[in-house]
Amino acid sequence: MNRKNLAKWTCMLGAVVGLASCSIDMPKEVPTSFETMTVKKSDIELPYKFSARMKGQNDVTVTPQVSGQLMKICVTEGQQVKKGQTLFVIDSRNAQLELEAAEANLQAALAQENSAKLEYESNKNLFDKKIVSSYMLNNSENSYKQAQAAVAQARAAVNRAKVELGFCTITATVSGVIGEIPVRVGDQVSALTQLTMLSGNTTMYAEFSVTEAIVEAMVREGLNAEEVEQHIANLPEATFVMKNGTEYPHKGRVVSLTGVVNAETGSLTCKVSFPNPDGHLFSGIQGTVVMPFAEKDVIIVPQYAVVRLQDKSFVYKVQADSTATAIDVTMSGTGNGKDFIINSGLTEGDCIVTTGANNVTEGQKVLF
Repeated sequence: MNRKNLAKWTCMLGAVVGLASCSIDMPKEVPTSFETMTVKKSDIELPYKFSARMKGQNDVTVTPQVSGQLMKICVTEGQQVKKGQTLFVIDSRNAQLELEAAEANLQAALAQENSAKLEYESNKNLFDKKIVSSYMLNNSENSYKQAQAAVAQARAAVNRAKVELGFCTITATVSGVIGEIPVRVGDQVSALTQLTMLSGNTTMYAEFSVTEAIVEAMVREGLNAEEVEQHIANLPEATFVMKNGTEYPHKGRVVSLTGVVNAETGSLTCKVSFPNPDGHLFSGIQGTVVMPFAEKDVIIVPQYAVVRLQDKSFVYKVQADSTATAIDVTMSGTGNGKDFIINSGLTEGDCIVTTGANNVTEGQKVLF
């Protein structure tokens, strides 16, 4: 071997030794692993959610029953008031004068009645002594009865004037909270003027619409009309969630369900009653009513076991030879963000891929 070949072989040997000393890691094939589960039926509690609007149990529109100038506003917007508390005062001077005039007329009527009575009694005595005729007696008796009727009318006028005077002071018909007050002191008001809205907020109603299908699910036991009311009373307690996600601490109960379906929307109106001891709920606020309903004997799978492709959903069913086959399924949500209810496509006892389902290909051998 000449020097030229010896040098060539020396270089090649050095390169091999250099590669060995660098310890280069070559890529290795890592087998994919999957987790599986055997499908079975179970019971689950589903949260039904409805968009709702709060309304006071006794929302009262406050309007005057007499016309006049508004002299005083005794409350402020948002103020909590008691039943019987004074809210507004209307100019009562005319009403006071009407009352005084009615009382004066009553006194005159009483005096006339007394005179008529004396004349009747006098004529009666004279008639018994055969001094006056029966015509005079009957005439005085009629005058006395007319005087009595005039007194009754005068008393009614006094009472009416007192009522009119009382209308000048407007009081709260229920305990609650004052809404917007669109009027100001000095305004001329009448029976058509809305002074404010008084919301009786010790108990609040959450009103929302439910579809016929949901109602049928609520009473699917086939209850007759007499039993529906009792069934509604036995429905689970409801929770009210504010728009900001805060859950109202007190639970509510369904108190009514309209028996007539709205022809335009195909829905019924439902009311859930919520106690409001701290006055935290107000008429008009919106939120979500959440009611839990039990679903029995349903197939539940984790969401990551379902593969979605465009408008289709499927799971991979493990065959007897450990290969995976895609099965079309229909499903519905559970509201917990973790599981699906499988409505069709699977039967109890089927084995499906859960973890790693997105990496499975049709006919692939599934590693247990």
